[in-house]
Amino acid sequence: EVQLVESGGGLVQAGGSLTLSCAAFGATIENYAISWFRLAPGRGREGLSCISSRDGSVYNTDSVKGRFTIARDNAKNTVYLQMNSLVTEDTALYSCAAAQDACKYDPDYWGQGTQVTVSS
Repeated sequence: EVQLVESGGGLVQAGGSLTLSCAAFGATIENYAISWFRLAPGRGREGLSCISSRDGSVYNTDSVKGRFTIARDNAKNTVYLQMNSLVTEDTALYSCAAAQDACKYDPDYWGQGTQVTVSS
C-alpha cells in the first residue's frame, strides 16, 4: 500500500509561486495515477491536475491551466505541483492522491495535505 506525504506549502504573496511535493513510500509512484486536489472553506473538493501511470499524460482543470504544472520524478519517487501566478482564491489545503488504475475523482490513497495561504 502506497503512502503519500505532501510538503512545500506555506504563506506566499499574490503573484508568487510555490512548488508542492508528493513523496511516495512503500510503492513505486510511476505505477499510480497521481492527482492533486484542494479543499478550501466553503468550497467543495476541487481536482486540479493528474498525471497518469501509463504514459504520463497530464490533465488539468480549467482554473489552473497555464498556472499550475504537474510533473513526476521517478528517481525521487515524487510528484510535484508547480504553482505560479498565485491568487488569494488559491488558498486551500492541497492534497495528493494515488489511484491504481487511472486518473479519477476519488482515488484510493491520500496524503494528509499541505496548507497554502496566498495573501493579498
